[in-house]
Amino acid sequence: MVFRRIAWILVLGIFPWSGRALGAENTVYSRQRNIVYEVKDGVGLILDVFKPTSGKNGLGLIDTLSGSWYSEHGQLKDHLKAGVFDTFCSHGYTVFMIRPGSRTKYTAEEMVANLKTGIRWVKEHAGEYAIDPERLGIMGASAGGHLTLLTVVTPEEGRPDAGDPLLQHDTHVKAVAVFFPPTDFLDWGGDKHAYGRLGDLFFKCGLQGHTEKEIEAKAEAVSPALQVKATPPPMLIIHGDADPTVPLQQSRLMVDTVKKAGGSAELIVKKGGGHPWPTIYEEVETMARWFDKRLKAE
Repeated sequence: MVFRRIAWILVLGIFPWSGRALGAENTVYSRQRNIVYEVKDGVGLILDVFKPTSGKNGLGLIDTLSGSWYSEHGQLKDHLKAGVFDTFCSHGYTVFMIRPGSRTKYTAEEMVANLKTGIRWVKEHAGEYAIDPERLGIMGASAGGHLTLLTVVTPEEGRPDAGDPLLQHDTHVKAVAVFFPPTDFLDWGGDKHAYGRLGDLFFKCGLQGHTEKEIEAKAEAVSPALQVKATPPPMLIIHGDADPTVPLQQSRLMVDTVKKAGGSAELIVKKGGGHPWPTIYEEVETMARWFDKRLKAE
């Protein structure tokens, strides 16, 4: 029952942020809109760049824009209200808000591939934005957190001889921080069959025509906690203990798995926090300070 709420709570865009007001766009940052980082199947995949108006620190942060695996205007409003761009730009970060696509067209694996292309684009254009491509951070929330983690634990190396300049870059990042991410579709807070309700996230045409074994294999393949094969970069997860949509168990499992792989992972549990909570902008500030410690040069 808890998992079923994803389709209703997130698809309907019920995100009760009540943090910072919209409209600070011309004070803390300037914004470049709708930059095409890839043309795929005749469709332009886009990103926006938020540049600090003062105090740049030479660092880039990727913000994965996705809610319920949709990357649309509603998700952007949520990030604006949460103060994501105000906060990170005030810390000096150049923020690259990448839209990995929506589940109406792409599966989870395809959205991850799109996000990796976006990371490569940022690295290719690092000189243009005066950032260090070797000290990138990445963040996301909910579905955006899921795609972020799956991207981080399945990095791809660059190919110096590739004809496409983007493919010459790897997809590694220096640090990752996310809010309330789905991480294991095979065990959703004790529900062993929750994956059956997100068929279009696994296969383009849903689950029809696929065996139970095929479905479970795909659910495992897109579960970040089940794909940690090597030590990932330092990780921070923030999750509310009253989340009605994504069980806190999902974040605890991810942190435990990363630690077992020899990595550094920290979980901050927001007492009474839902999905999200009204003062989440305070935790966005906490996240920015965490990135400061992991990304700034010693």
